[in-house]
Amino acid sequence: IPAIWEFERDKVSLLKELGKGAFGMVYLGEAHGIIHGESKTKVAVKTVNEKATFLQRQEFLNEACIMTELECNHIVRLLGIVSKGIPPLVIMEFMIRGDLKNYLRSIREDADNADYYTRPNPNRPTDIQFHKMAAEIADGMLYLEDRKFLHRDLATRNCLVNGNLVVKIGDFGLTRDIYTSDYYHKNEKGPLPVRWMPPESIRDSIFTSASDVWSYGITLWEITTLAEQPYPGKSNEDVVKYVLDGGCPERPPFCSDKLYHLLAKCTQFQAKMRPKFRTIIDLLLPDLPDTFQDVSYYHSEE
Repeated sequence: IPAIWEFERDKVSLLKELGKGAFGMVYLGEAHGIIHGESKTKVAVKTVNEKATFLQRQEFLNEACIMTELECNHIVRLLGIVSKGIPPLVIMEFMIRGDLKNYLRSIREDADNADYYTRPNPNRPTDIQFHKMAAEIADGMLYLEDRKFLHRDLATRNCLVNGNLVVKIGDFGLTRDIYTSDYYHKNEKGPLPVRWMPPESIRDSIFTSASDVWSYGITLWEITTLAEQPYPGKSNEDVVKYVLDGGCPERPPFCSDKLYHLLAKCTQFQAKMRPKFRTIIDLLLPDLPDTFQDVSYYHSEE
C-alpha cells in the first residue's frame, strides 16, 4: 500500500452496517481529518470479517491498491486504507443513496406497482434524468477504458448514488459477495453475472472493453426498467442459450428512443460493432446539463 494512503485506525469509527456478504462488510463510518479542511467526514468503510482467508484479505487490499490509481468524478473516491493490523479497512467516499439498483427499486416501490406496464410510474425519473445517469456511468467507464482497465462486472448493483443523484462506478469486487442471486455458478469458474455478459465472454471467457460495453447496455436496460432483472422469465441456463444464439434484451416499456438505440448498439452480437464509451457520451451530450462538462473526464484536458 502506498504510504500516502495509509490512515490511522484510531481515527476512524464504525457507526452502522450498510451491507454484508459471506466475508465482506460495508459500514457507515466517521473519519477524523481524512479530508483536508474537514474535522470529521462521513465515510463508507469496507472490511472483511474474521472468516476471510489470508488470500481473501490480500485480494481485498489489492483491489484497494487499484483504487489508489483512479481519480475521476464518476468513480467512487478512495479516501484511505488501514492495512496494518486486522481487519484491514478501506475508507471510501460515502454515497448516501446507496447502490443504483436499490435506488431504482425504491422509486418503483414508492408507487403502485399494479399498472407498471400500462402507464409510467408517476415517480419515474424523466428521460433527461435517465440520460444523465447513462452519461455519468459511461464517463467513469471511459476513464477506465483509457487506462486499459477492464471492469468485467458493470451493473446497477455496482454503481452508487450520492445525495445530488450523481451516479458513480462503485464496487470492484465486494458486490458479488452481497448480491449472490445475480451470479450464476457455471462449472468451476466461480460465480458469473451471465445476464450482464456478452456471447464472447460466456462462450470463450474473453473480456475486453467491448464486453464492458455490452454490460453497459444491460445496465441501461436495468435503469429504464427501474432495476428489473434482465431477461425476465428466463432461467440462467435459458439466458446463456439465448445470448449465444444471438438474442439481446427486448425494448423495455417507456424507454426513450435514444436509450433504446444505445442499448441495441451496445448489445450487438459482434464485439467490433459495439460503440466505444466516448461515442456513447457523444450521443448523450445534447441532453446533458451544463454541470456535466464541469466534472466529467470526457471534457477534461487529458
